[in-house]
Amino acid sequence: MNAFDLPFFRVYGLTLRTDSTRGITPMRTFTRATAKKFALAGAVTATGLLLAACGTEDGGMSGMDHGGKSTTASATATVSATATASTDASASAGASAEAAAPGAFNDADVMFAQMMIPHHEQALEMAKLADGRAQDPEVRKLVAAIEGAQDPEIRKMKAWLKGWGKPASAGAGHGMAGMMSAQDMKDLAAVKGEAFDRKFAELMIAHHDGAVAMAKDEQKNGRNASAKKLADDVVRTQSTEIAELRKILDRL
Repeated sequence: MNAFDLPFFRVYGLTLRTDSTRGITPMRTFTRATAKKFALAGAVTATGLLLAACGTEDGGMSGMDHGGKSTTASATATVSATATASTDASASAGASAEAAAPGAFNDADVMFAQMMIPHHEQALEMAKLADGRAQDPEVRKLVAAIEGAQDPEIRKMKAWLKGWGKPASAGAGHGMAGMMSAQDMKDLAAVKGEAFDRKFAELMIAHHDGAVAMAKDEQKNGRNASAKKLADDVVRTQSTEIAELRKILDRL
């Protein structure tokens, strides 16, 4: 059987039909217009397939992009959190070092803080008794100065001892220099007006004398720079207040 025995066959892109009576005739003639139609249809189809493929790829890339962004954001957050934690840790370490009075310390430094804390605390108790009892303006002014200076110093010394790993108190109590007895505190609480001002001045002079003596011991025997500086402050401040209290007594 040859090609002409078939009902139709293709020759150079044309579909030809055989007819026993008519011979070979083209089924369809591809004119330029027809070719353009086929080309346009093919282009549309190809474009559709390309867009579909791009859509799939874009979807995948979009997911990858989001994943990348998520990973980047996560990594950034992790780095940021680590940096923040490191900064916080450094700040905390710095605060602890400052609170612990950085530098070497010795037994004299520890004893100074342990004894001065209860000494200051009693001075604050005496100052509180002035509320509603003190009459002299200079006494009230001095009371405010004592409260303003000694409360922060107590907190500072407690922080030192904690940083040094030492107890906050040596347990000396009323046996320390200048400390008032329980009876002294009762006597001070029992008076008002000028009697209170006089009693307060007398007791506070003795109390300050004891603090100055302890501070001078720290100046001589202490080693820690921060503790020695506080001792300097105590000597300077409380010596000045002793002089003011003596003037008050002379005037009353």
